[in-house]
Amino acid sequence: MTSAVPSNTKKKLVIASDHAAFELKSALITWLKELGHEVEDLGPHENHSVDYPDYGYKLAVAIAEKTADFGIALCGSGIGISIAVNRHPAARCALITDNLTARLAREHNNANVIAMGARLIGIETAKDCISAFLATPFGGERHVRRIDKLSNPQFNI
Repeated sequence: MTSAVPSNTKKKLVIASDHAAFELKSALITWLKELGHEVEDLGPHENHSVDYPDYGYKLAVAIAEKTADFGIALCGSGIGISIAVNRHPAARCALITDNLTARLAREHNNANVIAMGARLIGIETAKDCISAFLATPFGGERHVRRIDKLSNPQFNI
């Protein structure tokens, strides 16, 4: 089920979690490095209670500063950390649950971060989602106008 990313598409990734997703994060880092990706673990580095917004913000800043190609954000449900990441206008974080949502996040929304819930999906589904996300290009043209609006919100429409 889990498809490997082609060898010529190695990426630089940043990954962050809260305590609920610490074990999933550790397993994914090992797997991603085995595939040849460069992975920076933004924390936490110990399995103790932490606040997911702190790690979501840290990941968003790394994406905004272009220190990585893509980010992976993890918490218990994926919801809280995705909200935190999306507070930064340079981040487009999609909460994904399966291969299809991972592909659509890249193709239609040019997402640069994916969020997943460690309490909701298993390791194999997480790997499948990441593989699909990394292998899918942005669809371009018809989506560009909408992506620009995500990065430059106007609330007085």
